[in-house]
Amino acid sequence: MNKTKLFLLALAGLFAVSCATNPVDETAVVDANAMTAKKFVNTSNEANEGELIIYVDETVAEMLTGAECATRSGSPIDAVVAEIGATSIKPVFNLNVNGDVKRARGMHRWFTVTFPETVALEAAAERLAAVKEVSRIQFATAIVRPEATAVEADPSQCAQTRSDEMPFDDPMLYKQWHYRNLGLQEIHPQAKAGADVNVFPAWEITKGRNDIIVAVVDEGVCYEHEDLVDNMWVNESEANGVEGVDDDNNGYVDDVHGYNFAHNGRVSWTRSKDSGHGTHVAGTVAAVNNNGIGVSGVAGGSGNGDGVRIMSCQILSGEKDAGSGGTAKAIEYAADMGACILQNSWGFGAGQLANDSAFANGSTSVELDAFHYFMATKNNPNLEGGIVIFAAGNDGKAVAGYPGAYNEIIAVTAIGPDGLPTYYTNYDRGCNVAATGGEYAPITWAEQSCVLSTVPTNIAKSGYAYMQGTSMACPHVSGIAALALSYAMDNNIVLTLPELKDIIVSSVNNINPYLTGFKTKVDTGGTLNLSSYNNKMGTGLIDAYKVLMAVRGTKCIPLPVGEEVIINISSYIGDGTNDKIKMVESEIPQEVIDALGIENIKWMGGKLMLTCTKPGSGIVTLKYIAGGNTKGGGQITGGMQAEQEFAFVARYGVAYDEGTLEPINPGGWL
Repeated sequence: MNKTKLFLLALAGLFAVSCATNPVDETAVVDANAMTAKKFVNTSNEANEGELIIYVDETVAEMLTGAECATRSGSPIDAVVAEIGATSIKPVFNLNVNGDVKRARGMHRWFTVTFPETVALEAAAERLAAVKEVSRIQFATAIVRPEATAVEADPSQCAQTRSDEMPFDDPMLYKQWHYRNLGLQEIHPQAKAGADVNVFPAWEITKGRNDIIVAVVDEGVCYEHEDLVDNMWVNESEANGVEGVDDDNNGYVDDVHGYNFAHNGRVSWTRSKDSGHGTHVAGTVAAVNNNGIGVSGVAGGSGNGDGVRIMSCQILSGEKDAGSGGTAKAIEYAADMGACILQNSWGFGAGQLANDSAFANGSTSVELDAFHYFMATKNNPNLEGGIVIFAAGNDGKAVAGYPGAYNEIIAVTAIGPDGLPTYYTNYDRGCNVAATGGEYAPITWAEQSCVLSTVPTNIAKSGYAYMQGTSMACPHVSGIAALALSYAMDNNIVLTLPELKDIIVSSVNNINPYLTGFKTKVDTGGTLNLSSYNNKMGTGLIDAYKVLMAVRGTKCIPLPVGEEVIINISSYIGDGTNDKIKMVESEIPQEVIDALGIENIKWMGGKLMLTCTKPGSGIVTLKYIAGGNTKGGGQITGGMQAEQEFAFVARYGVAYDEGTLEPINPGGWL
């Protein structure tokens, strides 16, 4: 007979003796069961064995924290923890750092109880829930490990062929279509020019700042990678301290570039089952730009030490994950050590939790307490709090996976180089914004239609590989958030957390016009009904330049390349419905005319006509009459002349040939 059966029989025996000696009040039993049920934050579905997380009252928390042996604390839970054979009871959160704030938030009342995996998990949970001083029980839900297949990139095939058009000298930038998509058929037969995050013009304004820290909650980041090492966050106290010693007294030993919360030690990336996922994500956020090697990162700087810094908060390590408690500690660590952006390409399975109440059980979970702590922690002078960004998930379901689906968190869906939803992306409920995630297909162009970034050399000898997923889309948004904050800091703009979230989800290009008909599923050969995704991929495809303009407070006017357009300023004033506003003058700087190749500028009835011959962007001033068709003054009673700054954004309207830049096929992106 195994230990699990013995334990269950022991519980049954205790219950039988109790019933034999004391008549059972069935109403009281029902009430007690109902009260106990309310204590459970989640279910045991997909939970790690041998671990439970409990939330206790203030008195028990103090007794457990102060006890030399937590399993013999003198508290009311001692008998139960002895019964289940608990080997330890430890606080989830680290009170060595910012302890007063955490106590005020009630975070000190969370504890992790560990016990033999042979003990029945649900029975142990029921016993703990029966203790009145225990107000919540949470199963340590296992993290869904992202399926990440790395296809190695050959540097010799990624050399830039038009280096004069590239903002940096990183030789593989040319293959990073997800930053600037020219609609090249070598990338994807149906590639759409402009189906990208439009980061090139954003780089003309800001490239990042080294005083912004992005925490990558994922597999470990290879901090020795040639294209990441200069943009890794460094805990100077540990880097210059004694090995094996907690030099900064933050509760973690040798946390030089972050910490491994799955194995409680140094960040690692070479264990069995490690896929390079965390390193790939980190490269998209902040691979070092303009260093003459590898790839570029969205906020990787200019090669002058000005890229944002990557902190590795490792929750996946080999075959082990950190579980709910360890993941909460990783989020807390990011807040305590200075991060202001939390990048998360992980989660629970889509549909595993039905709604926000299920995630928090009407109160909170240990992860949600950690997220709220991160959101409330101000680690940057220009952002009131910290922003949390998640991958929506790769289940192909009409709901984002939690925690990303939670209403205070940004969840990112994925498009391919064709500008359409990928076959794997989650969509609809809980999804907030789309980004480029790539789409692999088993034919010759397959890997190049995925996202190109950094990986450890044990995954790909070159140190660079293609991957696909909402995991790959998500770091684009995190990197753009870092650019937004960089620009805000450069210009002394202070953003609240709601303002930054609004800027990210509203600075987009519309996907919906393209969501008609069907698309072949490259994984199975079936079809996707594109209309099923209409208005369900979030607000649209994020645009890095538009994000920066929103931080600046400048409206963008989109312009197609190669077409004469009529600009009606009334569409951009007020609610856009006042057709009585008359534009009278424009100030278009010569550098903007040159950058966009603007030709044939002329006026027609208070509207501006022009043609852009090149993609690009620039700031212009448009003047108009407010309150009439004629400016007042002298003998004239009329309107007041006003002016407003706008950003012209010219983008390709068709796909272009790689060498000649001649149009290939219609259907580009604007």
